[in-house]
Amino acid sequence: MPGKFIKVAFHLISLLSLKSAQRVGRSLGAMAWRLGGRSVETTRKNLRACYPTVSEQEVEELGRKSMQETAATALEIPLMWEWPIERCLDLIKEIEGEELLRDYQQGKQGLVLLAPHHGNWELAGLFFASRYKMAALYSPPNQPGLEDYIKTARSRTGSELVPTDRKGIVRLFSILREGGVIGILPDQTPRREGGEFAPFFGIPTITMTLASKLIQKTGAKAIVTYAQRLPGGKGFKMVLREAEPGLSSKDLTESLTALNRSVEKCIAEVPEQYQWEYKRFRRTAPGEKPVY
Repeated sequence: MPGKFIKVAFHLISLLSLKSAQRVGRSLGAMAWRLGGRSVETTRKNLRACYPTVSEQEVEELGRKSMQETAATALEIPLMWEWPIERCLDLIKEIEGEELLRDYQQGKQGLVLLAPHHGNWELAGLFFASRYKMAALYSPPNQPGLEDYIKTARSRTGSELVPTDRKGIVRLFSILREGGVIGILPDQTPRREGGEFAPFFGIPTITMTLASKLIQKTGAKAIVTYAQRLPGGKGFKMVLREAEPGLSSKDLTESLTALNRSVEKCIAEVPEQYQWEYKRFRRTAPGEKPVY
């Protein structure tokens, strides 16, 4: 029943225009900020930890905007899943850093797309899947009845969804060695055996090792990317950035530090569009003070 309700709700939301969906989302986000709760407190704690020198007023302002933008993302997802692919791609009004793709030729060198929880990551996935035969890691949803719906929505461009298990990871290595393209969310908190601590905004943070190992062992090119929301419901700008030097280092600590720094630089461009509501620091390094 929950899965069927969500599918019906997503279909109804998809009847909205992008501008209307964003307006509703931001209104809900502003209301959520005023009401408080776990997500609001997590946002405040994340911002205080990452920006220790800013004032409390600045934390509140950025936190409120972040909650509004995260809610806007939530209202955009039904559009990305229900609208025709061409209509979604028409929302991209500008591509910044497209020259980074010119050196990539599918079949000769693998490409790892590092897409943090920044802007609209669903649209970023559609953009690249429409250009390349690509694969992305996939975790089944907690809600029963939603898995088929999500897989259908995300694979309608031909994108391959790879499970987050040993078999799936082997598949990712194989795709890159064949010169294919994969997408990874680099700022997810990994399982304990799949991560090591590295600085993120100066805080020792458990960081996934998978992306670093994929790049090290296959020689794949790495690009950091996100779909930046433009003001006034005018669409999005696809942003592509070179990953920080050191990501391909055989020194894992150096590589993970470069990975996190790559994400930090994207966040710095439009910090309000990062998902600060996520408990990125849920695991604390030995000797460190817990953030939450």
